[in-house]
Amino acid sequence: MVSHPNLDPELRAGLEELFVPVFDASTATMESIAGHRAGLQVMLAGIPAPESDVVIENRHVPHPDGGPGLRLRVYQPAGSGTGWPCFYWVHGGGMILGTPEMDDHTLVGYVERLGCVVVSVDYRLAPEHPHPVPVEDCYAGLVWTAEHAAELGIDLERLAVGGMSAGGGLAAATVLLARDRGGPAVAFQLLLSPMLDDRNATPSSHEFTESAFWNREANLFGWTALLGDRMGGDDVSPYAAPARAEDLSGLPPAFIDVAELEVFRDEDLDYARRLVQAGVSTEFHLYPGGFHGFDALIPATELSRRAVETRFAALSRAFQR
Repeated sequence: MVSHPNLDPELRAGLEELFVPVFDASTATMESIAGHRAGLQVMLAGIPAPESDVVIENRHVPHPDGGPGLRLRVYQPAGSGTGWPCFYWVHGGGMILGTPEMDDHTLVGYVERLGCVVVSVDYRLAPEHPHPVPVEDCYAGLVWTAEHAAELGIDLERLAVGGMSAGGGLAAATVLLARDRGGPAVAFQLLLSPMLDDRNATPSSHEFTESAFWNREANLFGWTALLGDRMGGDDVSPYAAPARAEDLSGLPPAFIDVAELEVFRDEDLDYARRLVQAGVSTEFHLYPGGFHGFDALIPATELSRRAVETRFAALSRAFQR
C-alpha cells in the first residue's frame, strides 16, 4: 500500500512512521479472535478519556432474543434539555471486533459540535453470534432509543443512523429493517466506508490484496465469520449484506463516503448509484489517495480533516431539515 502510486503523499508519510496492530487474516483463526479483541482492549485502555462535559452513560436493555444485557452507550449534552436530534451509531470492526468505547472521542465530538444525543450499540459479534444476531441487536437498540425518546430528550423527527465499515453495513441493514418493519422512522443515514456485499466480486474487492488496514483476505474472513458457508451464496439476506437488497426505494436520505484505495470502494459506489436511481437523495464522496480508515489512523492530514468536516456538515444539514 505504501508503494501505491495513487496514495496521498501526506498519508504515505504518515504510514511510514506509523505502527498499528493490523488484523492479519492470513494468520488468524476463529479461535485467535479473542486475542485480537484483548489487544484492542489494552490499546483502548491506554487512550485518555475525552476531556468534555458530555455525559456518557451505559444502559442495558434486553437482547431481541430474550436475553438480558444489550448495552447501549449514551452520550448526552451537559445540562437538561429536550428536542435534541439523535445520532444512532454502529461501531466498526469487520463484524468480529470492536466496542462502542473505541469511538468515544469521535462521538463526543458529534455531541459537542452538533448539539445532539448519540446512542452507540454494543452489538454481539461474529463468529460466536452469526447473522442475524448483530443486525437484530442493532435494530433492537434503535427501537429502544425511539421508545425512550422522551426520557433521552430526543426529537424523533431528527433521528439519524450511521456507522463505519462493518458498522456502516449494519447501519444500512438496520435502516432497511426499519423500513420493512414499519419503524422507527429514520430521517437520515450516514454510511462511512460501509461493508455491504458478501460476494466480494467487484474490481476493488479483488484489487486490494494488500492494504494498510483491511484487505481482501480480512474481508473474506469477516464475512465468513458472519455467514459461514452461506457467504457468497444465493440465499444471503439483504439484512446481512445490504447490497443484496433488490428494492432501495423508500429509504431515508443518505450520505456515503469511501476511499479510493480500499476493497469497499466499488460496492459503495454501486450502492450510492442504486439509491439515487431508487429516488433516495444521496450525497457521495470518494476520497482520492485514501485507504480504509485513513482519517482515523492518520488524522493530521488535509484529506483526513476534509473527510471529517464533510461528515459533520452533512449530519448538521440533516438535523436542520
